Amino acid sequence: MADQINSLEELNAVAGAEAVVEVEAPREPVRDELGRSYATGKRKDAVARVWVKPGSGKVVVNGKDMDKYFARPVLQLILRQPFQVAGVEGEFDVFATVKGGGLTGQAGAVKHGISKALQLYEPSLRGALKAAGFLTRDSRVVERKKYGKRKARRSFQFSKR
Repeated sequence: MADQINSLEELNAVAGAEAVVEVEAPREPVRDELGRSYATGKRKDAVARVWVKPGSGKVVVNGKDMDKYFARPVLQLILRQPFQVAGVEGEFDVFATVKGGGLTGQAGAVKHGISKALQLYEPSLRGALKAAGFLTRDSRVVERKKYGKRKARRSFQFSKR
């Protein structure tokens, strides 16, 4: 226990080489020629293509306004979550096209796409979005039906007689 290393300088002296500390370069914003960021969001069977640009907070999904396409307030709440977490409500316009799945899956896909596009447009928002879990694709999908079963796991009703 006589030879304890207490600092980085002592470690360098013992190793006989200078320690190379790599500093991670800050992320660069990814934008197209129109000043938009693009991302693909996925949830269940739904796939959303999402473009984000600075604006007044207007959200258009498949050519319709958000509250027309997603009529349920819960689905509208899901779409607003990335902006609330990042603290940029009303600062970005969103244009999205979504295919496949049902309305809940589509709302989740658009939310995932908005989150990814926001962090591409403004890399400083990445930490808050990642901490909230919005950049991770929710991989849960419907389980396939098995043969000899009524559904994926449900058996046929048993009859003793």
